[in-house]
Amino acid sequence: MMNLRNDLLEFTGNYFQTTKETIAIAESVTAGFLQFSFSQIKDASTFFKGGITAYTLEEKVRFLKVDRKEAEENDCVSQNIADTMALNVTDLFHTDWGIAITGYATPVEESEHRLFAYFSFVYKNKTVFSHKMNLNSRKEAINAQMCYSEFILECLKVEMEKQLTMKEKEN
Repeated sequence: MMNLRNDLLEFTGNYFQTTKETIAIAESVTAGFLQFSFSQIKDASTFFKGGITAYTLEEKVRFLKVDRKEAEENDCVSQNIADTMALNVTDLFHTDWGIAITGYATPVEESEHRLFAYFSFVYKNKTVFSHKMNLNSRKEAINAQMCYSEFILECLKVEMEKQLTMKEKEN
């Protein structure tokens, strides 16, 4: 079903094992694919604290403290909502890192029939990366979800490499 690059998963696992940091994930559009990916990493239970798939507005508001009015205005899909989800999932699970994603895996009227997602990384209570990813609107939903997931892991690797470089400079 899902075929993420092993080098991304291995790098991610090594990073968290080495730094002794932790991570949690808040998903919407990827519906658990990111959490599944982390569960496949060797010794994931030592750093992956868990996640939440908040697929509806109600769950995003209740569990991830997304502003209801803002969520209603943009169908729960905006960069600010992704940032809020990432920040609050770190609080919910008491982790160093948080990842969040919200968007569209099928072309619907609310998205003007386009596929896109916003995602965000929080590190130590600070948003360190926010991005919007666009996909071809003819992509099947499951393929869109996998594309989002792999791209997020690639971006996470870059952010983790930045953190490693910063730590090396401090020492």
